[in-house]
Amino acid sequence: MKHTATILEMPTGLQKAKRVLVTAYILVIHFALIYLIGERVLQRYTTVQPLDRATVNDPTSQSAIPTPIPVPEMFADVNTNTDPPLPQEQVPGMSRGLMIPVVGVRPEQLLDNFSDSRSEERFHDAIDIMAPAGTPVVAATDGEIVKFFDSERGGITIYQLTEDRRFVLYYAHLQRRADGVHIGMKVTKGTTIGFVGDTGNAGPGNNHLHFSIAIVNDPKRFWEGTYINPYPFLKDGRVLDAP
Repeated sequence: MKHTATILEMPTGLQKAKRVLVTAYILVIHFALIYLIGERVLQRYTTVQPLDRATVNDPTSQSAIPTPIPVPEMFADVNTNTDPPLPQEQVPGMSRGLMIPVVGVRPEQLLDNFSDSRSEERFHDAIDIMAPAGTPVVAATDGEIVKFFDSERGGITIYQLTEDRRFVLYYAHLQRRADGVHIGMKVTKGTTIGFVGDTGNAGPGNNHLHFSIAIVNDPKRFWEGTYINPYPFLKDGRVLDAP
């Protein structure tokens, strides 16, 4: 009995062969997996891929310059036009003698109401230059600011003597005088001295500049001179001179 048990427990040759084959199969599978995984890892991290020349930028190539975006007008550079200025008589609002004292008003917009009648058997003795409230009022010629006088009729006013002190220019119904303007101030033609308004007896909303010119008869009372019509001087470009 002991001899028979020993023979049954000993593996046969077929069993050994199966074990060898299974072991070999397992080893082959493991080596194959290790090889495939290793190859992929090595290819991913060690293999150098050739570059496509089409994807490389040529540093010497010249690319087109893009069209610049238009600059908003409010940020645009100041016009640096170097053309000579127009002759004075060709500039809107300017005559050879006097400049129209309201910015933006052209000669053809002026009205001659110098001889219009006023209350108390008075005459206008001036012209009214219509313009929106706040429009700048400028010195019609070179001269000196010699008097401020705010009254029930004229409202806020400015008196200006011409350089030769032969004429006095009167600006009335102003909304206000310009900052910095003072009696004794020397001004040049085109200097802003005030702003169009409706003060005095102009009437609410009737914004205009009452503008007059008078010949100075008495230097001590220059505001009581002889009035002359400003209309032809501004309209036709006549040089300011006594008639």
